Formats: sequence, structure tokens, C-alpha cells
Amino acid sequence: MEPIAGAILAGGESRRMGRTKALIEVDGVPMVQRVAHALRAGGCGDIALVGGSSSELASLGLPVVTDDAPGEGPLGGVITALRHFAAASQVLVAACDLPLLDAATVAEMLRVARAEPERAATVAQTDWVEPGLVVWNRASLGTLDALFAAGERAVHRVLGQLDTQLVRVEAEVLTNVNRPLDVPGSDEAGQ
Repeated sequence: MEPIAGAILAGGESRRMGRTKALIEVDGVPMVQRVAHALRAGGCGDIALVGGSSSELASLGLPVVTDDAPGEGPLGGVITALRHFAAASQVLVAACDLPLLDAATVAEMLRVARAEPERAATVAQTDWVEPGLVVWNRASLGTLDALFAAGERAVHRVLGQLDTQLVRVEAEVLTNVNRPLDVPGSDEAGQ
């Protein structure tokens, strides 16, 4: 069974948060490390951070890959991840601001992606499609490059143009943290 690589999108300006989201702690652990742990425990092979400041993120002990298109949205990060893991036929790409992501959800995403490896993407779904947790088929890189070159930046719109399959996941597991009030179990709301 070929390992599926894991990439965590750690770039972005964090305008609503006011500081680097990847490093915000939930229960004493930076969010990006919580996501990395879920990817590793769920069965991902190599794991890397994509985007963000390598000097800020270096202390986390994970490889940091420079985003090929910084400031151009998450699709550029997805493309960067697929290029970085050139030997992997599939790469699970997760947003860094999913602190409640768990190993069981990651394992189910990988299981479904392996069952139909020809699909361009295996996408998490709650009440809606969740572009922050997707297993991408590296064979889709040419299509993604073309869409990016044509001006597309939104992952959810790209997914609508590809052969995808959906994996039903619990909404709580994909709780997205964008503002201090969103941080679970911390005193961020008071800062």
C-alpha cells in the first residue's frame, strides 16, 4: 500500500486572527502540530508545512515548503504541495486551522482515496463540501495549473470542475478557527 503524503497549508495572512494561526495554541499545542499529529496518526507518510514564515515555523520540527504563489490563496498551496511530493501519487492537504481534526477522520479519508485512486480528489463533507481537507491525486496537477493560470484561486470552485468523491465526516472535527473567538478551549476570546 503506497503511503499518502500529508501537507498542511500554513500560509495566509491571518487578517481576522491578527497573528499566525498555525502557532495559536489549543490545549497547549500549536494548531499546526495538532493537525500534523492527526495526519501522522491517521496514516499519512511524509508530512510538510506549505507556506508561512519558515523562521516562525522552524521550531515545530516539520519541513517548511515555500509556497510557489504566496498571497495567491489556498489553490497555490495545493499546487505547491503536489509539486513538493513528486513521488507520491496522492497527497492529503489540510488547513492548519483545524485543531479538532482526528486520526480516525484522516484514516477514513485515506481509505476512501485508496479505494478509488483514479479520482482527482477525495473531499471531506459535513453539511457542505469542506475544501480544507482533501486528498488530491497528483495526476490532477496539470488541470490545477491550468485553472490557476486562468485566474482561479478558490479550491471549492476547482473541486466543482473535477472528478471528486465525498467522504462524510463529523462537522465538529472540521471546526475552522479564523478569529480569536473561534479558538476552542482557550482564553483567546479575551485577548
